[in-house]
Amino acid sequence: MNTEQSQLFRWVLVETSHPGNVGSAARALKTMGFSDLRLINPKIQNVARESEATALASGAVDLLESSQESDSLALAVQGCSLVLGLTSRDREFGPPALDWESARSLIEETVANHGQIALMFGPERAGLDNEHLALCTHRVWLEANPNYPSLNLAQALMVCAYTLRETLTKASDEPELMVNREELAQLADPAAIAAMLDHWRDGLEAIGYLDPNHPKKLMPRLQALFARSRLHKEEIDLLRGIAKQMLLRK
Repeated sequence: MNTEQSQLFRWVLVETSHPGNVGSAARALKTMGFSDLRLINPKIQNVARESEATALASGAVDLLESSQESDSLALAVQGCSLVLGLTSRDREFGPPALDWESARSLIEETVANHGQIALMFGPERAGLDNEHLALCTHRVWLEANPNYPSLNLAQALMVCAYTLRETLTKASDEPELMVNREELAQLADPAAIAAMLDHWRDGLEAIGYLDPNHPKKLMPRLQALFARSRLHKEEIDLLRGIAKQMLLRK
């Protein structure tokens, strides 16, 4: 794995509670050659500066200092053609589900075509919720003991970082995997899809198709449908145009 490859990855920790996990995550990433750590709505503001985070980061304090803290998950994944939400919990709706081995093949393909990738990890206690997963292209689980699939946040991140380094190092010794780069560049990022869905919600309410007091499962079903479709940027514009026409009928 080279520096150019590692710079394609964003490691996104959502609503992390414990400073020690942030420090351990930084250490794991630096050990495996990654550097882009993003902290979204941590329970403690400026968590990367906490003494416990610094202590457990050991020699990776520089990575802690360069981490980006924000309250916007959408901005953290903006521009990424592949956003993987790591969670062991099954969901009725949401993005397509993949095991980690299949996800690595998809990552390898995306890296070969210089696409940006985000790996998203949820809060320690509850993991990623449906709102977080709405910004993912895929839901991914790690193979583990089915009777006890629980991994500590930093452990899960280390497993992913180690196996990704292994995958990308092997890929560097093989002929380059070529996919249509123009096609990849046209994919809409999950943040754009989420904004379009908000637009559609307003439009569907305007024409009376969606009752805001009894929405049932309409929007989660639409979100799952669009997630499976891997929408292009021009298709987002088309769908927003439809939503705009709905709102004009209000």
